Amino acid sequence: MDGELHGDEVRVGGDARQRFHDARGYGHPLDGNAIALSVVEAAHLLFRGDLDAVDGAGFRDFFADRGAGFAARFLVYADLRDRGFYLAPDRQPWWDDPGDGDFVVFPRGKGPGDGVVKHRIRVVDERATIPAGDLGDVVLAVVDEESEITYLDVTATEPDGDTDFTPPTDVRGTLLEDRVLVWDAPGELHEQGFYGQPLGGRAAEYDALQLSLLEAAYLAAQGVLDLGDDDVEAVVERGRAGEADRFDRRLRVYRALRDRGMVPKTGFKFGADFRVYSEVESVDDLGHSELLVRVLPDDVVFAPRDLSLDVRLAHGVRKRMVFALDNPSADTIRWLSVSRLTP
Repeated sequence: MDGELHGDEVRVGGDARQRFHDARGYGHPLDGNAIALSVVEAAHLLFRGDLDAVDGAGFRDFFADRGAGFAARFLVYADLRDRGFYLAPDRQPWWDDPGDGDFVVFPRGKGPGDGVVKHRIRVVDERATIPAGDLGDVVLAVVDEESEITYLDVTATEPDGDTDFTPPTDVRGTLLEDRVLVWDAPGELHEQGFYGQPLGGRAAEYDALQLSLLEAAYLAAQGVLDLGDDDVEAVVERGRAGEADRFDRRLRVYRALRDRGMVPKTGFKFGADFRVYSEVESVDDLGHSELLVRVLPDDVVFAPRDLSLDVRLAHGVRKRMVFALDNPSADTIRWLSVSRLTP
C-alpha cells in the first residue's frame, strides 16, 4: 500500500480507513475509505512496514527528507505508540480542540472519537529554550542527544495549606546586618508559627530568636514586629543590598505562601528558594515539607536541562517542585508544578 504526499499530509486510499483509522487510530477520514495521515503517522506506518512507500520513497528516504525537528517528534510518537497509546496531531482536522502541543494522547483503549485527552504533548530538544509563558498544563517530551525521552508534566497549581497561627503582637527586634534578633521572643512564635531559629540551640544561655530578613519584613509589615528606629523599608533595603530585586521577588512569594496558610522556610540545602510545609502545629511534631519552591520572574526562559535537574532533586527528597513566576507590575504570581511522568 502506497501513499501520496499532499502538502503536510499523506493520503492513502484502498481500505486505509478500516485498516489504519478505524482499527488503529491513524489519520482522519476522507471520502470513501481514504484517509489523510500526518507525516509523522505516515513515517511510523512506513517504519512498521504497513505502508510500502510515499511517492515512491521508502522509510529511509522519507524520514531523512522531513527537516528540522521531525526526528524528535517521530521518536516521541513511536515511543507512545509502543506504550499502547493512540495519539493524534494537536491540530485540526485530526483533533477538534487544538492547543499549543504537538500531539494529544488518549487514554488506553480510547481514540479521537471518544473526546477524552490523557496528555497534551509538546516535543522539545534538550538544547531548546522554553519561555515560561508557553508552559502550563502540558507534558514536555524532552529528547536528549542520545535520543532518550524524558517526560515532564507541567501543571498550573494553586498551593495552599492549613496552618492556623496568629502571631503575638508587640514583638521587639533588633535589625542586624543580615538578620533580625528578637530577645525574649514569645515561645509560640517559633514553636507554633515556625518563625526563625533559636540562637545557639536549646542549651543556650540567652532566650533569643533569629529571624531571616524575609521573616522580619513580613512580620513588621503585619504589625507584629517592632524594630525601634528601623521599619519595614529598612529591612527590605538590607535585603536588596545583598540580592537586588531578587529579594523583592522572594518576599512577594514568601508573603503569598504565608497568606495561603503555608509555612515557607529556606530551601538553600535543596538548591531552591523555599521548602514549604502545608501545616504546622508544633515544631516538636513537625511533618515533612511537601514542596520545593523556586522563585523566578514571569518572563524567565527555561532550559529543559534545568527543569530536569530541579525535578530530579525534588523527587530525590520526596517533594514536589513548584516554580513561582512573579509579575510585580500585575501583582500576580503564577504557580507551575513540574514532575517526572511515566506515560
